[in-house]
Amino acid sequence: MKIEKIMKFGGTSVGSPERMKALIPLITDSEKKIVVLSAMSGTTNSLVEINDLLYSDNVNEASLKIEALREKYHKVVDDLYSTDEYKKTGHELINSHFDYINNFTLRVFTKLQEKAILSQGELISTSLFHDLLKERNIKSELLPALNFMRIDKDGEPDYYYIEENLIRELRKHNADSIKITQGFICRNVYGDIDNLKRGGSDYSASIIGAVLKVKEIQIWTDISGFHNNDPRYVKNTRVIRELSFEEAAELAYFGAKILHPSSVNPAREKNVPVRLKNTMEPEDEGTLITSNSVLIDYKAVAAKDGITVLRIKSDRMLMAYGFLRKVFEIFEAYKTPIDMVTTSEVGVSLTIDNSQYMNEIAKDLRELGTVEVEGNQTIVCIVGDFRTDKTGSAPEIFQALNTIPLKMISYGGSQNSLSLLIDTKNKTQALGLLSKHIFNNTNDK
Repeated sequence: MKIEKIMKFGGTSVGSPERMKALIPLITDSEKKIVVLSAMSGTTNSLVEINDLLYSDNVNEASLKIEALREKYHKVVDDLYSTDEYKKTGHELINSHFDYINNFTLRVFTKLQEKAILSQGELISTSLFHDLLKERNIKSELLPALNFMRIDKDGEPDYYYIEENLIRELRKHNADSIKITQGFICRNVYGDIDNLKRGGSDYSASIIGAVLKVKEIQIWTDISGFHNNDPRYVKNTRVIRELSFEEAAELAYFGAKILHPSSVNPAREKNVPVRLKNTMEPEDEGTLITSNSVLIDYKAVAAKDGITVLRIKSDRMLMAYGFLRKVFEIFEAYKTPIDMVTTSEVGVSLTIDNSQYMNEIAKDLRELGTVEVEGNQTIVCIVGDFRTDKTGSAPEIFQALNTIPLKMISYGGSQNSLSLLIDTKNKTQALGLLSKHIFNNTNDK
């Protein structure tokens, strides 16, 4: 069975009975496809709250939230189906899942149980949608992600296992039916329910598409692709119609919320095009991401908040080899990735976006020299043509930001981007100035 297309729909795309029904004309063409669904919007957050309450042994409050979510889903069932038969089936489905969740209030709560509870959102949404298609007499079948999606001991996708078991699952089903599967959820190397964490359902779709070498992976959200600036902070942005994998990864990593950076990698490795589409405007072509790169000085701007900068100064660094290795080993020990790095003769500055082990990292770094820690920072990333052998070095960027204090500059590490560190309080102003100077946009209506 040759699958031609992967179509992933996020939480807002399945966020209500009306949105679920609106997906039907999008998926009912002649192409053989796998439809990957997220949990209904808001569900995962509610399940996280329930987990937190169970961790703190607040069983009564957890039970109340479980029942409130159960009732919300019963209302979804009433509005989703038109026949008594499928309403009855839907209510039984909801009770089955929430009885399962409620059983965790009766036992000691563990990390493994947390993942099992989180998986219920995707299991419910796919079952509800599958039954909706059956009620409409549309050939469809569930393809349980827990039967083929697995991560290894390092939390990375086990591609060999996934390919072998996904193909085995597909052989069990009718070649002409629409296949529906869950995003985000998987099993770990021990066979326990787990999840893909980074990138969630986007990652699932990309992995499946790469393994099956499909013609196109489509990621459907509530926005028509990548914009050339953040529309939450800047007006008059425009959709970028084509991006390379590298450009898309840079934008996604540095703050463009439409796609998680991990989701680009499987598709890039197998050279499978990814298209970002809008379920609210399905006729819009969206953004196509391929291996092709159209070189333009400035394509887009993205901003990543929650950044902390650490500055380490030490005379021992002067003309010494091995100093940076010692610094990086500290971050490796705490499994904390570094975003930006700049160095001088006696100092190194670097940024991180995960401050979970900040105190421990700073303590260990002080063995090497003096350490300054500054939070509330933002990385602004400009994606475009930054080949170091071409004339000029982005003068418009620095002219645009001549009133904004720049804390760090990263240039030359990538041919596709230039990154700047600023105080978060200056982010909105910086994005507006860049839009005006490099895209000739004003921030007016």
